[in-house]
Amino acid sequence: MYSNQCFLRDVNARCLQLCVKEELEVHCASRSPGKQVVTSWFTFAKKQSTNATLPGHHRKGGESRHAAGGTRPAGGPGRRPRLAGRLGWGWPGPRVRQERRGRNGTSSLSAPASLGASLGAYLGACLWRLELGPTRRIPEMAKYTRGTVTAFAPFDARADAESLRKAMKGMGTDEETVLTILTTRNNAQRQEIASAFKTLFGRDLVDDLKSELTGKFEALMVSLMRPAYIFDAHALKHAIKGAGTNEKVLTEILASRTPAEVQNIKQVYQQEYEASLEDKITGETSGHFQRLLVVLLQANRDPDVGVDEALVEQDAQVLFRAGELKWGTDEEKFITILGTRSVSHLRRVFDKYMTISGFQIEETIDRETSGDLEKLLLAVVKCIRSVPAYFAETLYYSMKGAGTDDDTLIRVMVSRSEVDLLDIRQEFRKNFAKSLYQMIQKDTSGDYRKALLLLCGGDD
Repeated sequence: MYSNQCFLRDVNARCLQLCVKEELEVHCASRSPGKQVVTSWFTFAKKQSTNATLPGHHRKGGESRHAAGGTRPAGGPGRRPRLAGRLGWGWPGPRVRQERRGRNGTSSLSAPASLGASLGAYLGACLWRLELGPTRRIPEMAKYTRGTVTAFAPFDARADAESLRKAMKGMGTDEETVLTILTTRNNAQRQEIASAFKTLFGRDLVDDLKSELTGKFEALMVSLMRPAYIFDAHALKHAIKGAGTNEKVLTEILASRTPAEVQNIKQVYQQEYEASLEDKITGETSGHFQRLLVVLLQANRDPDVGVDEALVEQDAQVLFRAGELKWGTDEEKFITILGTRSVSHLRRVFDKYMTISGFQIEETIDRETSGDLEKLLLAVVKCIRSVPAYFAETLYYSMKGAGTDDDTLIRVMVSRSEVDLLDIRQEFRKNFAKSLYQMIQKDTSGDYRKALLLLCGGDD
């Protein structure tokens, strides 16, 4: 059973994340107006828990945990367990909870005899107001907190607009000023600069950039000025515009974006271009490649609310029978499962598939499919495993070998600079034994290189 003392400590851990100087301000609008101040659990609990110890804590300070027969780090008697093992999210993890239980699954903590009465009084007075519900968890594909470009401070849109006008006015252009300002401000600040530029000078900043700059450097600066909400829709528009279709762009964007981001892209595309993105894509693609794109465009991937192990086993078996065990390939099974199941579910399916078949799912896709469908299926699998790792690989191959795929390099560097470029850099170093900074430095030149290195944000 989960004892009162364990419950007390779990509540204490949660409150420690919320309280300031042992006070927790709780707005209870549904109960009564105004603000109520509730004493934190820390003041109440630390006295109650001083004498409660874990197995192995009744030993001399510094004695080995193995010698004492316990599972916690060495320490003196009565040492309280670490509860807040993760930064700000969730209750203590499974490992911490398990360490509080004996081997028979019951709590091994001893509690003071008066704990029940104390808990009852305190709970009756305060806990009804706190409404301690399940803690919110961030889906894996939405953990976007590691960009290299953040809001610049102190920020003055008028001063930046004046500096840019001075840099582009008259004969010649001060490219250093242009790239420094535009790569160190985030997208929202760039839009403020563009607005101030038009207000002060009656000129369009993007038009001036196009007239004063050239080549890849121009393309990078103009991409930085494109509003973030329209960036992906614009890229998709140009991927299916005119003769031929850029399947690489369709694959990259639709495989890597979250369902919420895909819904936003469709909405913006309709507003900006007065056309349905799905209709445009189906008009330019065909076959199973088209079908998987349409499935991804529906943005109906299952939410991450838990994993059904029976369904994991079933999906792994279905994929095995649709590929390795079948003469030919049942592509529809791959499309349905990879296009609709949740991220956490698919990660378990990939592990189970490896157990059943002896192959990684990527190996099967490589053998059983080909062309654009193969590339899209592999992109989906890689993004399910890790979005930053997928983009690290995309950047690596955009610069590997003779020549550089500058369109891909610019698109990824700009679109991920405020999202997860620090994570991409980390994956790049881990997977390719060199840093993204070093590879950009080697494969590019001039002001274009300077701007990309500023976006990169440093070496690893």
